Amino acid sequence: MIRCPECSAEIDVDEDEVEEGEILSCPECESELEVSQTHPVHLNLISEDGDDDDDEDDDEDEAAEESENGDLIDEDDEEEEEEDEE
Repeated sequence: MIRCPECSAEIDVDEDEVEEGEILSCPECESELEVSQTHPVHLNLISEDGDDDDDEDDDEDEAAEESENGDLIDEDDEEEEEEDEE
């Protein structure tokens, strides 16, 4: 008997019937679990934070568009500044 790494529920897994890399689902918390070892069976929780990574990247992109004083840079303002410098 194997225990879910997320909720510790018992999962009935026969080590002769699973393959390394196979994805299982916990019957209690419905977490996705990857078989990382078969003899004995060892399960790893598959992170469901993949969507959050995209949000973090978006935040970084927005931060890169900010000027040094924290104001958002307006493309029109940049063009005006360039014209003023000439």
